[in-house]
Amino acid sequence: MHLAGSGRVIIQLSTELVEGQILCDKTGTRVAKVNELIGPISRPFASATPLTNNIQKFIGKKVYATEESPANKPKKFRRKK
Repeated sequence: MHLAGSGRVIIQLSTELVEGQILCDKTGTRVAKVNELIGPISRPFASATPLTNNIQKFIGKKVYATEESPANKPKKFRRKK
């Protein structure tokens, strides 16, 4: 992970992700949300928005994608009252 000047986190990917996917550390703490995929297909990167105030302690560490992506989860609609 690398912190960009815009405040977003740049992450080198080892597997393909979906935009909107949540990234966690090894303890399960939600670290970032993927906004867009960038770079070449052979070596992809992701630009993500930090979900924690102390993102500096996660820089240089591995993060993992959650198994269920909010982008793939169907929305639940509420009935009108």
